[in-house]
Amino acid sequence: MTPLEIAIEIAGWAGAGLILLGYLLISTGRLTGQSSTYHWINLVGAVGFMINGWWHGAIPSAALNVVWAAIAVYALTRLARRIAPAPATPE
Repeated sequence: MTPLEIAIEIAGWAGAGLILLGYLLISTGRLTGQSSTYHWINLVGAVGFMINGWWHGAIPSAALNVVWAAIAVYALTRLARRIAPAPATPE
């Protein structure tokens, strides 16, 4: 196995582990669906799965994880907008 192939396998297994970790943490109530940590776990996990799926020609899996990552990015964007201070208005 080449170093590139090893890196791709590590990305896939790490992605699987992260997505399972996110599911475990949300299922046990340690995180909520409004947690940026939860969405970052999902985003990084999905990217690992995308890389591995694309490399192995598993297009449905890769496509699913593109959508999974897009949902995480959307959620993180919404959370960032909610947390960001409102701009000052002139009086």
